Amino acid sequence: MEVMNKILSESDAKNKRLEFPARSLSAFPMPDGQNSVQFVAFDTNEQQWNLKVSIRNEGKYSKPWLKGEWDDYVHQKGLKKGDKVILTMHEEENGERIYRIRAERKHFGFWYSIDDQQ
Repeated sequence: MEVMNKILSESDAKNKRLEFPARSLSAFPMPDGQNSVQFVAFDTNEQQWNLKVSIRNEGKYSKPWLKGEWDDYVHQKGLKKGDKVILTMHEEENGERIYRIRAERKHFGFWYSIDDQQ
């Protein structure tokens, strides 16, 4: 299941967090009374990234964001404004959720995996 497919803004690429689409929160069961959940996502090279989805404690809108090793991921992949990040989740029969993250860059009108270019 595709959790998120987002073209990065300047803020996403330069700050230490990614503004996360609220519609994607259902992929992250958040315990009652908590405003964040940690998870591990594997990139296309099977490297693990420890990430965390957080929401605001107050206000009408949850305004979720992704932190954890997001900044490290951005730097290692050389991400910039206009690149795309895709996060997927697969639920195993035992209920375990496996997350995968990949980054793409548009070149001559086509999206290419950034991992393949490194």
